[in-house]
Amino acid sequence: MLNIQPDKLELKSMSITNDQKAKLKQLFPEVFNEDKIDFDKLKATLGEEIDTGEERFGMTWPGKNECFKVIQTPSVGTLKPAKEESVNWDTTENLFIEGDNLEVLKLLQGSYYGKIKMIYIDPPYNTGNDFIYPDNYTESLETYLTYTGQTDEEGRKSTSNPESSGRFHSKWLNMIYPRLFLAKNLLREDGVIFISIDDNEASNLRKLCDEIFGENNFIADVVVVNNFKGRNDKKYIATAHERLLMYVKSELFEESGLKLPDQRITEFNKEDNIGKYRNLGLRKRGGADTRTQRPNMFFPIYINPETNEVALEMNEQFSIEVLPKKSDGTEGCWRWGYYTVSQRLKSLEGLPVNNEYGFDVFEKDYLETNGEIRRIKPKSIMIGSNYSTDGATKSFRALIESKVFDNPKSVHFLTDLVSYATTVGGNDIVLDFFAGSGTIAHAVMNLNIDDKGKRNFICIQLPEACKEDSEAYKAGYKTIADIGKERIRRVINKINEEHAAKEKEGQGKLPGMKEEKAELDLGFRVFKLDKSNFNVWDGTVDESGDVSEQIEMFIDHIDHNASEEYILYEILLKTRFPLTTKIEVLQLADKNVYSIADKALLICLDKKLTKEVITEIARLQPARVVCLDAGFANNDQLKTNAVQIMKSHGVEDFRTV
Repeated sequence: MLNIQPDKLELKSMSITNDQKAKLKQLFPEVFNEDKIDFDKLKATLGEEIDTGEERFGMTWPGKNECFKVIQTPSVGTLKPAKEESVNWDTTENLFIEGDNLEVLKLLQGSYYGKIKMIYIDPPYNTGNDFIYPDNYTESLETYLTYTGQTDEEGRKSTSNPESSGRFHSKWLNMIYPRLFLAKNLLREDGVIFISIDDNEASNLRKLCDEIFGENNFIADVVVVNNFKGRNDKKYIATAHERLLMYVKSELFEESGLKLPDQRITEFNKEDNIGKYRNLGLRKRGGADTRTQRPNMFFPIYINPETNEVALEMNEQFSIEVLPKKSDGTEGCWRWGYYTVSQRLKSLEGLPVNNEYGFDVFEKDYLETNGEIRRIKPKSIMIGSNYSTDGATKSFRALIESKVFDNPKSVHFLTDLVSYATTVGGNDIVLDFFAGSGTIAHAVMNLNIDDKGKRNFICIQLPEACKEDSEAYKAGYKTIADIGKERIRRVINKINEEHAAKEKEGQGKLPGMKEEKAELDLGFRVFKLDKSNFNVWDGTVDESGDVSEQIEMFIDHIDHNASEEYILYEILLKTRFPLTTKIEVLQLADKNVYSIADKALLICLDKKLTKEVITEIARLQPARVVCLDAGFANNDQLKTNAVQIMKSHGVEDFRTV
């Protein structure tokens, strides 16, 4: 009998290099030769479009080439569940991931590639203070484990980045570039990213994002006024704002707009058989607003003084002629052309005014469209008390009664961004991989209550140690991640309390709540970055050349401290299923078999596999099957039979780990 072996499950994160090659192969299959790129053919295909000169426009800095090596190096880590720190684990689809975001973003590539609608980040500003992201990017997971004290070396390391350093800007760019590159992969084609930044790196970040996302996908450099008094720690100018860069993944992005403020709704003080409306003057104001500049937009409109209706031809009923003249007598122009007016006469009316005609023409600007209240675009300057840092701090302390986090972002500010960028009432995913105190989670849950949405959040936060003399440490918070998790718990508790109070007062349920159970997702799953549950051969030898330890690890490659749950979720991650995928436990031939996404994947972690359980798994005809290699106990015949049994039932993807 042939010794046929099942394929091995890949334990590394998705290969960015292979992904990039696949994209290129889809566009230019002719430039590949034995899976290698033939640049001469690529040049021939594109002709003069390839720049081969030594001097070209672009951005570079010391360490940029290393950034690409970092991006291309897969992660061998895993994300371990922490159910005891989670809320409503079994029902939630929200995530809080504790770990270095570079490693986590790599691990999420397979499961969340092209699935994120909106990303918001508030990365550490390059202020010259402690810089918690390490210089050594080549061994990021080991560096992270050292930083968090999970290895024998001294943990909690950070490095300063003084402005006097010759690579002051380079250090920051080397940190942010790989993370943004990986983040772009996670965005949907209609996705968008917002990045808060100050003046130190704003210009560099703009150029860097032009390179990663494409200059044509730049949308706005928004000024966010968040300190009315201004910060007086700078010379000459008291800074009152931060910057917000906005880039889309592609032209497929469509904004949902912002809710109309209550004070604006009162402007719609008229009503007809269509609905509430306000009057907007049809004459153009500002810009090219004269007859000389826009001659085709200058023509008479006639008004019926009895009904206020308008027409483009004069008769006995439509007897009053109105031209778009300015108050000083200058000939102006209408906002609409002749054809548009002819098609939209019903949405215009002539009203008495104090001018030479006694009347003027107005557009009926309706409050609702298709039964929905209109939404508005944000302005390039976002200003208001709701965006202030002081207000955000007060709101945060209303939840956590101590000064445990400096300068949290405004919940209203992030709520507006999520509201603008995601589908109203939809189920989009929002990601923040510099999550800090968890403001984005707070904003998502608040917005879901408001519009009955089903959005979900993914928060990623480094467990940055709180200093022992800090208010946070004294209050019991060991890390910034601990503060974020506690904030989300308190937001959930507050929502539940408000819901219970409304029920008690007989006011009904909060929006988003069904009669029997909450439709709103009030929970989150906590995962923590750690080394893989499987020992991977790396060829390491000691000074004597002894490889016995490596051989022993390779023979029994499962970490002795790994629980079945840890192994299960690592397989889930490495087989590219989302971390919130539904998991059921089946009993097959007296063995536990995990059914992922309604039998799309079946996983058996039993270390004593039998032909009976293999047959029962195969009969269910899942798309994929994963078993422990140790489950075959070196029984090659059983392993060969397992492959044949799977194929006989149409199961082509059978792997061991």
